Amino acid sequence: MPAPLLEARALTKRFPGVTALSNVAFDLRAGEIHALCGENGAGKSTLIKLLAGIHPHGSYAGELHVDGRPAAFRSIRDAEAAGIAVITQEFALVDELSVAENIFLGRAPRRGVRVDWLEMNRRAAALLADFGLAINPETPVRELGIGQKQLVEVVRAMDKESRVLVLDEPTAALTEQEVAVLLDHLRRLRAQGTACIYISHKLDEVFAIADRITVLRDGASITTLATRDATVPLVIKHMVGREIADMFPKRWSALTPTRFPASHPAQRVGVNALHPLRVSHLSVAPEAGSPPFLRDISFELRPGEVLGFGGLMGAGRTELLMHLFGAWGHRTSGDVQLCARAHNSATPRESIARGLVLVTEDRKRHGLVPGQPIGFNLSLSSLRQFTRTGRLDLPAEHVRNQRLFDSLRIKAPDQHARVGGLSGGNQQKVVLGKALMTGPTVVLLDEPTRGIDVGAKLEVYELINRLTAEGKAVLLVSSELPELMGMSDRIIMLHEGGVGGEFARAEFSQEKLLAAAMGHARAA
Repeated sequence: MPAPLLEARALTKRFPGVTALSNVAFDLRAGEIHALCGENGAGKSTLIKLLAGIHPHGSYAGELHVDGRPAAFRSIRDAEAAGIAVITQEFALVDELSVAENIFLGRAPRRGVRVDWLEMNRRAAALLADFGLAINPETPVRELGIGQKQLVEVVRAMDKESRVLVLDEPTAALTEQEVAVLLDHLRRLRAQGTACIYISHKLDEVFAIADRITVLRDGASITTLATRDATVPLVIKHMVGREIADMFPKRWSALTPTRFPASHPAQRVGVNALHPLRVSHLSVAPEAGSPPFLRDISFELRPGEVLGFGGLMGAGRTELLMHLFGAWGHRTSGDVQLCARAHNSATPRESIARGLVLVTEDRKRHGLVPGQPIGFNLSLSSLRQFTRTGRLDLPAEHVRNQRLFDSLRIKAPDQHARVGGLSGGNQQKVVLGKALMTGPTVVLLDEPTRGIDVGAKLEVYELINRLTAEGKAVLLVSSELPELMGMSDRIIMLHEGGVGGEFARAEFSQEKLLAAAMGHARAA
């Protein structure tokens, strides 16, 4: 049997505090479409970055082989010279350049020393037409929609006549018709001998296009299956394949009031009390005039409850929270009620004033001012509480900040320490403290434990339990299924902007949740 076109042997890649890949084995044959499947964080993107030279030779253990010979890619250029082209989830297009200029960036046809603009536009028009794209090649890329940008990326990679084409979630922003066009082109490339690595959470696409499927889990390669011998439930089982670690503090469920002790605060608010948040048939577009991205979402959030929201990347979890907070999207239909009052067209400031607060997933970009002290960040959303006749009451602010600083057990000399110098876990405590100082009724948590260690995670979980014990309602978004299952009373899984399934605690299983996230709610 001939040597694989591309082979990874015992690849191990470590980052500070985490092993992203552990002894991964993978091979790709000429004229094959090989799918990589796994949960968020399984190691798929890290693997393809090694194959593409983004993580250079020497920064990982193990070996890469091309045509049976060792390969040492020290840059993207080295990988491209070996015939490997990668289309990542993040666009690598230059918005200010035309479509044609992007397609031929770095390899424009020339007439003497000058770019042959007529020839470049002609060739670009032919490539676009071959994909069924009615796009003027002279159009600036900034004027294209997300799906069109994605296809321009594909066209550019395919025109390089690469031996290996790596596609990371290539259809995440495409319509069904655009997906069909792309898959047809991949089949044609396969017939011509081009090998493809296809990464997708959409298992219907994987089974429609792939010859083999390799499953990654927790940075390790678990199994490789011939697609003809596999099923959706089997692939999902291999993707999940682990028990929930016993690391989640026990919580009283607001849905089973008899489990609350008589002294429990949730008994005082009462599980039949006013629903803090009701969402009915909510549809939201990114902007006015564009089609809805979130579609027909309905749920109720109860006092003392943690309602978990899961889903794959791009499912709409963050967009939902941002819209409820008043920071994203144009509502096309539906109704939102916050504490029995209409919550329409609210700004973040109005949401906070009415008792709804958001802890963003990107703390460094949206949650903190890294160059400022801890105290400055803690009270940043609550300054009106300390304003007296137009001036800040600094002693009162300091006292409140110190109370939170102590209760959150922030590890720093004092509240005057610069927040950017803290560990990730302590930075996250500051973000949470800033939210809590607003005195919320509803707390929206978007990936609250992302990028923090296990000990800090446990402290965040205990804080969530304290919030619900006080009768506050918590909406928790997490990419980690064990975390959702360990901390939620109910879970709603989103799939491509809509509800893929809703589950009571007694119904939780990773297989069911992952199947719902993939649009295969009945598969498990």
